[in-house]
Amino acid sequence: MPEKKKKKESIVNAEKKRRRKASKMEKTFVMIKPDGVQRRLMPEIIRRFEEKRFTLKGMKMMSVERDLAEKHYEELSGEHVFGRLVDYIVSSGPVVAMIWEGENVVETVREMIGHTRPSDCEYATIRGEFGIDKIRNVIHGSYSLEIANKEIALWFPEGPLVWDKKINNHWHKFDC
Repeated sequence: MPEKKKKKESIVNAEKKRRRKASKMEKTFVMIKPDGVQRRLMPEIIRRFEEKRFTLKGMKMMSVERDLAEKHYEELSGEHVFGRLVDYIVSSGPVVAMIWEGENVVETVREMIGHTRPSDCEYATIRGEFGIDKIRNVIHGSYSLEIANKEIALWFPEGPLVWDKKINNHWHKFDC
């Protein structure tokens, strides 16, 4: 192999390595709200995150107690929508709480979800396609890494699932 070609490959490989280090592996919290569960949107939403090659690190379907809902929405406690949000999450049925991990997952998930009001969303977003109104907007996703860490601790006090890397590597051999 000519020396120039080797040098170019070396530079390209070094750049790829630098980019991998620069990318941010993060975790985020996502909740499919009662309207999403009632309409059985879980598989479609999960599929979209898996297509982005994010890794599901925790998932549970649960009924939400009032104190958990109030802690989750405490930032909005001074706003008129607070009571409606808490009542909705507590009394409308179960939610699916999830932890997703991946490069820049917080920002990417927020882009995939769309704005709070479905009417303000692009159609290709989850809320744009499935949301009904500001309360029944199908899904919640952490808006920053700091909030994601707080919400993961709140909803998953037991922590995320720990996978054996050997198992994950084995199954990736069969990706089509």
